[in-house]
Amino acid sequence: MPAINAKRVYRIMRQNALLLERKPAVPPSKRAHTGRVAVKESNQRWCSDGFEFCCDNGERLRVTFALDCCDREALHWAVTTGGFNSETVQDVMLGAVERRFGNDLPSSPVEWLTDNGSCYRANETRQFARMLGLEPKNTAVR
Repeated sequence: MPAINAKRVYRIMRQNALLLERKPAVPPSKRAHTGRVAVKESNQRWCSDGFEFCCDNGERLRVTFALDCCDREALHWAVTTGGFNSETVQDVMLGAVERRFGNDLPSSPVEWLTDNGSCYRANETRQFARMLGLEPKNTAVR
């Protein structure tokens, strides 16, 4: 049996419109990455991230947390031996708002600064943040 020529197969597929369309390129962020996270007053900007470490018994522990970027107070956190997802992030958001504002919502939006992880960029997470009076912001991609 003769070898299959990949270029020929591609050419024939292109001529017969059998190729999938390419994903459109995402335009780069217009926001500058200044590296400045700290703010002068509390409740202007909160940040959230997660980390993982290995315990002595070999289990991996994953922590998701929220900090105030002014006083660096840990507002809320969640710990699990499994992975964390958008629901975990939403729990941390709610806990942080309850800790700072009780049953009320912030009077002015608080920036919620995170990296570009899927659990932070999920539509459900961003909508939930806005419901709580948070304004979701992701770090600019360099």
